[in-house]
Amino acid sequence: MAEQRSRKSGTSRSASSTTARKNVKGAEDAAERACLSLKRLISHRTEGVSAVSRNDGGWHVDVDVLELPRIPDTTSLLATYEVDLDEEGSLLQYRRVRRYRRGQADE
Repeated sequence: MAEQRSRKSGTSRSASSTTARKNVKGAEDAAERACLSLKRLISHRTEGVSAVSRNDGGWHVDVDVLELPRIPDTTSLLATYEVDLDEEGSLLQYRRVRRYRRGQADE
């Protein structure tokens, strides 16, 4: 009986690793994967996603990141990063395109 359980759990582990390689399910999934990939690389807290779009090769996501927390919070520095993912949600490239204070309005 215990042997059957370990076989079943081994099967579910391999099934879950296969799931990780499936294509991105939609904009929400692309945004989540972009945030996770970017956070691993730059070690800053993500604040949110300001844009998600699909393109020929996958997904383009704009991620807002807290780069420098300050007190008061309205003076903290944030940045927007453009993140490109392939169809499977793997990171292709990223770059910082804007840096701004939290309280700053767009021009």
